[in-house]
Amino acid sequence: MQLTISGHHVELTDAIRDYVKTKLGRLERHNDHITQVAVILSVEKLIQKAEATVHADGTELFADCEHQDLYAAIDALADKLDRQLIKRKERLRGH
Repeated sequence: MQLTISGHHVELTDAIRDYVKTKLGRLERHNDHITQVAVILSVEKLIQKAEATVHADGTELFADCEHQDLYAAIDALADKLDRQLIKRKERLRGH
């Protein structure tokens, strides 16, 4: 899995990079064929925003989340992507 992290109006520290890697690393337990993950972290006044695009098995999943705390936005983003991957896996298994 190739992970790309970029920031708009945010200084990406090593702590933030490690946090994103650990949170989005758990996506691989639902799908082994994740090829690329692009994460964009941004700040707009008091709102912290996290967006991610996941390329897996020829499909593209997108999620975004806004929160006052950047770490909480990353947590919610990881949960959304986790649910999307589980839903897609169940849909494929049902067919």
